[in-house]
Amino acid sequence: MVEKQKLEKLYEKYNDRSHVSPDPLQFLYHYQEVGDREVAGIIASALAYGRVAQIIKSVGFVLDKLGPHPRSFLLNSSCPDLNELMKGFKHRFTTGQDIVFMLDCIRAAIEEYGSLNQCFLAGYNRSQRSISESLASFIGRLTCRPDGFCSSLFPLAKGNSALKRFNLYLRWMVREDKVDPGGWKGIDKSQLIVPLDIHMHRISQKLGFTCRKQADMKTAIEITDAFRQFSPRDPVKYDFALTRLGINKIGYIF
Repeated sequence: MVEKQKLEKLYEKYNDRSHVSPDPLQFLYHYQEVGDREVAGIIASALAYGRVAQIIKSVGFVLDKLGPHPRSFLLNSSCPDLNELMKGFKHRFTTGQDIVFMLDCIRAAIEEYGSLNQCFLAGYNRSQRSISESLASFIGRLTCRPDGFCSSLFPLAKGNSALKRFNLYLRWMVREDKVDPGGWKGIDKSQLIVPLDIHMHRISQKLGFTCRKQADMKTAIEITDAFRQFSPRDPVKYDFALTRLGINKIGYIF
């Protein structure tokens, strides 16, 4: 039986910046301006797949190229400029072309809506318990291009993907505590969904939060609903603390 008291103890112990590195979240702490942070965050979360060491290297490479103010850098750069900067970039199956496409989409969204926060709010539905449909709408606006080119960094908005990297991005930008820097306004954190990867899926099975074998959106929402019993206004509160632990430790603690 999972006890809220034990979850709270884990939160108090591990939900601290001293436990963040190595994690792509660490890059967001470099940006005081929300406009820069939201750009850095979507880049960092998009590349958050594969080995941690490679993730940190790849995110660092891209953000170093964009300088201390990535928002203004993008708004004042052309695609040829970006292509030159990202020449030779490779992160597993992500190429420099994928990065340039993503950056171009980010720039277009900022030019149209003023910020990525406002781009999200353009399709945001506060009345729904889950943010999944609003997130799919956001992805759709980011990836809308007449030439049909698709980046591997942007998942399909339709289907049953858990959208782990985008849910991770929302956690970073919507929540605000010792770990998540926040900055986005107008979004209810009670609607957030657990960023579900294989590790979190196994932990949740161990805790009895799901019996489902597929790490898809349905499972992510089921696990989030389980967490909602302990923290209705902030169901992803324990995500960071739990993912600091191994499966064996989870079994020992609970």
